[in-house]
Amino acid sequence: MGKNLIIVESPSKAKTIEKFLGSNYVVKASMGHLRDLPSKSIGVDIENNFKAKYVTDRKKNKIVQELKKYASEADAVYLASDYDREGEAIAWHLAHILKKEVKDKPLHRIVFNEITKNAIKNAVNNPGEIDQDMVDSQQARRILDRIVGYTLSPMLWKVITKNLSAGRVQSVALRIICEREDEIEAFKSEEYWNIYAKLYRDNLSSFKASLSKWRGEKAKIPNKESADEILKHIKENEFVISELKETSRKIQPGPSYITSTLQQDAARFLGFSAKKTMMVAQQLYEGIEMGGESTGLITYMRTDSLRISKEALASCRNLIVERYGEKLLNPKERVFKTKSNAQDAHEAIRPTDAYRTPNKIKSYLSIDQLKLYTLIWQKFVATQMIDVIVKSKKLVIDAGEAQFTANGSTIVEQGFMQAFPHANVSTGEMLDREYQKDDNLKAKDLSSEQKFTKPPARYSEAMLIKELEALGIGRPSTYASITNTILERKYVELIKKRFKPTDLGRVVNKFLVANFSDFLNVEFTASMENNLDEITYGNLKWQDILKEYYDQLIKLMEKVDTKEAKSKLIEETDFVCDKCGAPMVIKWGRNGQFLACSNFPECKNIKDFVKDEDGKIKIVEQEKVDGACPKCGSELVVKNGRFGKFIACSNYPKCKYTQPFTLGIKCPECGEGEITEKKNRKGQFFYSCSRYPDCKFITNSKPVKMTCPSCGNYYMQEKFSKEKGKYLVCPKCKKEVY
Repeated sequence: MGKNLIIVESPSKAKTIEKFLGSNYVVKASMGHLRDLPSKSIGVDIENNFKAKYVTDRKKNKIVQELKKYASEADAVYLASDYDREGEAIAWHLAHILKKEVKDKPLHRIVFNEITKNAIKNAVNNPGEIDQDMVDSQQARRILDRIVGYTLSPMLWKVITKNLSAGRVQSVALRIICEREDEIEAFKSEEYWNIYAKLYRDNLSSFKASLSKWRGEKAKIPNKESADEILKHIKENEFVISELKETSRKIQPGPSYITSTLQQDAARFLGFSAKKTMMVAQQLYEGIEMGGESTGLITYMRTDSLRISKEALASCRNLIVERYGEKLLNPKERVFKTKSNAQDAHEAIRPTDAYRTPNKIKSYLSIDQLKLYTLIWQKFVATQMIDVIVKSKKLVIDAGEAQFTANGSTIVEQGFMQAFPHANVSTGEMLDREYQKDDNLKAKDLSSEQKFTKPPARYSEAMLIKELEALGIGRPSTYASITNTILERKYVELIKKRFKPTDLGRVVNKFLVANFSDFLNVEFTASMENNLDEITYGNLKWQDILKEYYDQLIKLMEKVDTKEAKSKLIEETDFVCDKCGAPMVIKWGRNGQFLACSNFPECKNIKDFVKDEDGKIKIVEQEKVDGACPKCGSELVVKNGRFGKFIACSNYPKCKYTQPFTLGIKCPECGEGEITEKKNRKGQFFYSCSRYPDCKFITNSKPVKMTCPSCGNYYMQEKFSKEKGKYLVCPKCKKEVY
């Protein structure tokens, strides 16, 4: 048994750290938060100065008891959770849980930026105390989010449908996406034309030039007639180079990654989602097994600081000299300035050892780990290398009243691109160096091209994170959860890796903006983020911020007429009820939108519908089932319910007979029941036996009624992968069919 207990957040981190310390230390993991606000109530006494009612997570009782045992036997306890607001709060909660066990012994707080032997030993030798200001800032954020969730969400249930939720920051991200979609829909495309000339002289290589000016003004060609008129004029004139400009420019490397820029580049260059980027980065930070020893490969990945330690800079610069030569080393250390509103708790994201090159350690890493580590390593090393030098040439060519331009660039010094090849350097046309001013040129080809102005693009995840960061919304630890949350809630969907709001997302946004625009907007949310920072610095009292926010929110809520708000969200249609002749309208229910008779409750006729790409409504006729209702003899139909499809009597609501919907495939486990399609609370489909719970067969892969061509099994299963797309696989012999 060790004499000192160190408590970290994860087992892999514990495993790595334990190897750096002697037998006098034992390292255990808390597995994140052990104490939090209750899951089924607001857990905040608003009348008692927003006092939080924290409860210990029952699922972690075993961990709590183990930590109490080790703490009671230790000489000293070190709380080593991550050094950010969330980590500080975890340490604070641990101190409360272990209050009895550490009553008469030292309780220390230790922090580190990287999981290396020197960093850990330095932290243990220089312990500190829990930063209460950071804890208060985390509490304020947590309670703010809880207040929004427990006040606005029930209102969404009343106005739209059950199980919806509103988030303080996520709702603003949704608003940004919805406003972009509004811009796209309101956009009116306009026609315009471009004119190009492929020019050359003698035996020199030809180049492409584009019309830039017409009759002394910027070229604006609205239609084909105008384009043809200009082309006719150009053909009657000679092409002469009237100007030749040569310039040289330097491109400096950007700083090492912070959380947001890492997520953006990992999306652009590796195709990673923000969630995946943070998951892989966490693995690299906590430690990778290399030669029998677990080693942390990168510094802490939740950071908004551009600061780099002197030791890391020196090591990086030595590596550049040895690997690339002294000519590629920037003469001075490059230091990047951190934004004024950054917390600056950690360094920028960098390798813990620059000499640990991607090629040297690739055998220890998974494909994704290697890709991300390589990106981080390349970016860091590039910061201390010389600039890229680009020479540019611009030709201005006159043809009567028309003026063309051609631009070309050549990279004459690759500089930092030898380490970081992802730098975006546009070279344009290849312009032969022998072209001179006053040269007469010939045209190989003259052409015009019809174009149309395009609407603004939808946000990709990387673009949205960049926008949130620029607007001051969210912080390093929240970007991935913001985008993930609005996807999970089905407020947005990814179409070609771009966020598009769903009908549900747009109606939620419409209600929130109509009634809570003063709170759920960019300016207010950014201001609140700054207030949370000020609490961290000890400049504001967290209860004062909460009280001001809560009082204003309640005033807005009291103004909301839920019946009126609900009526505003009902959409009229051109459809007529086939039972009473009244107009049909679109309403929201627990399973989404549906067509309902406007004469409700006198007429309860409802119908399912779908929308095509143009938003036009098409009624979905109910699927009929062979046989009749055993209770009243009416037809049986297939309906969509909260938990998936089911068979019901068409005479509903007079007759409420139902039975499970099956796929017509016998259960492979019991052979008596049939496989049914169901849906869980998150909207995910699964398939189980109709005899459940007597038969507990269950699978997430959709069974398909098809004989396996290899073994003759009576059904296949539907699978999907990025590489193969959708395909079938036999559960018995694993034969794949495409």
